[in-house]
Order: sequence, then structure tokens, then C-alpha cells
Amino acid sequence: LYRLDSLCTCLVYLYTLSWKRNAFLITRSLSKSIDSRSSRDQLPDAEFAMTAFEPQTQITDELVYTYPASLAETFTHYCPGCTHGIAHRLVAEVIDELGIREKTIGVAPVGCAVFAYNYFNVDFAEAAHGRAPAMATGIKRVRPDNIVFTYQGDGDLASIGMAEIIHAAARGENITVVFINNAIYGMTGGQMAPTTLPGQKTTSSPCGRDVETMGMPLQMSELLSVLPGTAYVVRRSLHNVKEINRARKAIKKAFEVQIAGMGLSMVELLSNCPTNWGISAVDSLKWIEEHMIPYYPIGDYKVRPEVEALK
Repeated sequence: LYRLDSLCTCLVYLYTLSWKRNAFLITRSLSKSIDSRSSRDQLPDAEFAMTAFEPQTQITDELVYTYPASLAETFTHYCPGCTHGIAHRLVAEVIDELGIREKTIGVAPVGCAVFAYNYFNVDFAEAAHGRAPAMATGIKRVRPDNIVFTYQGDGDLASIGMAEIIHAAARGENITVVFINNAIYGMTGGQMAPTTLPGQKTTSSPCGRDVETMGMPLQMSELLSVLPGTAYVVRRSLHNVKEINRARKAIKKAFEVQIAGMGLSMVELLSNCPTNWGISAVDSLKWIEEHMIPYYPIGDYKVRPEVEALK
């Protein structure tokens, strides 16, 4: 994809009963604004709208966006609107930026991301349900020079895999964990997960999660941050561009922590599940902001001083 300098992305919209009196020019310059006041003064509105950009358009071939080399070109199996694809791309971009593709090993979970190995151009292993941290521990100890990460959902990590992640964190295993929290079991049909919110309806809690009988949702970032073996534990979200950019920076920092040998790093990503939530993709992003973030606040839960010193 190439940038077209000084080329408007929205050309000319004439929403009018009278061309001359009610013409609106909607433009967005990609590099610099175009001062065309003198042209506007000299031309009628309609004539200006049709001619203002013709002599000022410059095309360059500067590459500003490309497909990550670590991201495989394949058809997605995820549901429409799912943010797993965004998370995959962020991980791939970071691997490329750090130049670690040839020595990175991922560990796939059981869940919606069970086929994660199909999406990355790096070596991968498939773990039994919930056992990704245990498998990552074995790989990292046998091949300490490799960069090892797990990619897990909330059912895989916080339910059947609770023992594995807790003890890996307690031991301070030098691995990176990417944790997708969408507050529900996705692959198996939308059952209540350890992260399902109070009152949230699922196929196994059709009247909503009753905290009196089912307990409160687990806040994994807060839980892991108190363990001495963790070096970097943060929570980010994928519901808008600003938070996606922040998530990318956090994932990069988590890999840098592993490269520096500082201990376990985890980035929790608040994600959506429009299919099992029973709402549209757009509404699911709003649902994250309005319902998930109040219970799962975005923030840094543990950043060791030596991690802060990393450049």
C-alpha cells in the first residue's frame, strides 16, 4: 500500500439544491493541508470544487504499510468481527520488528485459537487444553536461546489451565503469555467462563452469572501480578485504535522482557465475541468499553524497575 501525498481521500461531495450556494468540499490531506483560500476567492464554489486539487496532486511511492512477514497468508476461521485477527497481527508485527522470527516458538491453546499455528510463520507446538504454560516451560528450558510465547483464551488459561499459569508465574519462567479475555467460552458454544461478568447471560448461565452461587469473575492480571516470578503484567484492550496501538507496545515490551531474561511476562487483551454474546461486531466493541473495562480496568499491574529501564 502506498501513500498518495496531498491527495484527498474524500473527493467532492455535493449535497445541494444549488451547486453554487451549497457545495461542500470534504477533504483529508495525508501529508499536509492545502491552502486554497485564494483559489476559493477567485472561483465559484462548484468550479473550485472540481479544479482545486488538479494542479496540486503529487504521488510518491513511499511504503507506509505492508503485510507482516511473520503473519501467514491464510483464510481466517474466526467469526466475523472477532478481534483474534487483530491480536495475531500485533504479535506478528512485534516479532518482525524485533527480528526474532527465526528463533520464535509459539504454543497454541485449545479454544478458538486452537489453529493459531496456521496464522504465523514461526515454529509452533500444540498444547493439551490449559497446558500451554507447561509446554512453553519445557521448550524454553531445553532451548533457552529461543523466544517462546503462549497464546491463550480465558477458558484455556483461567479455568482448566489455572494451575499451569500460576505455577509458571510462581517459578518465574522466562516466557511470554498473550492472554485473550472475551468473558466467555467461545469455541464450545458460549458457556460461562471464569471471566464471565456478574449477571452476564451465557448458554450455561441463561439467567445471568449469579455471584452468590457461581462466584466472582477472576481478574488474572491482578492475580499474577502479586507473584514474585512475574516481571511484566499489563492489561490492554482491542476495542478501538488507540487501545490497539497501546496493546502493540505492551506486546513488544513483553517480548523484550523475555529477551532480557527477566521472568514471566503477560499481556491480557480484552477482546470480543459477537457470535456468543449475541450482538453485532460494532456493538460488541462498545460492550467491551461499557461493561468489561469497568470490571477489568486497563493498566499496568506489575512493571519491575528493570523493565522500566528497558529502551
